[in-house]
Amino acid sequence: MPIAKITDISTTNGPLLGIDPGKKTLGVAISDRYNFLSTSLITVKRKKFQLDAAEIFKIYNERQCKGIIMGHPINMDGTSGQRAQSVRALSKNLLTVQDVPLILWDERMSTQAVERDLIQQLDMSRAKRSAIIDAHAAQFILQGALDALQNLRANTEIK
Repeated sequence: MPIAKITDISTTNGPLLGIDPGKKTLGVAISDRYNFLSTSLITVKRKKFQLDAAEIFKIYNERQCKGIIMGHPINMDGTSGQRAQSVRALSKNLLTVQDVPLILWDERMSTQAVERDLIQQLDMSRAKRSAIIDAHAAQFILQGALDALQNLRANTEIK
């Protein structure tokens, strides 16, 4: 299956898995089955691709997910850099392990926004933030996709 579009899952009922891919970790979040709300799950320390993929699909299958929303780190000017290319490669490799709907979602400033919230609302130290920031960034990314999905569904129902 190629990289999907948000319209490909617009009629799907079931949880979606959100992933914030970093160099050292993968932040993981999940939505409710109706795709209204995202919740942070865990941060996976990256090892080898096969182990990382096994961990992702273990969660995906256990929670009966219907698709993956993968954070896509586009540059602020809209161009695609080395990190974005790395995420596209990860996405394509994941699809060779298990054929699932996978959407790349623009994640510009997601980690910075989450970090700012953790500091302002919870007054968290740097050490505590680093332990949870990737899962919360995945939640932020997934929620953005869920909000767009809800808007798409609402606009489709109106017509």
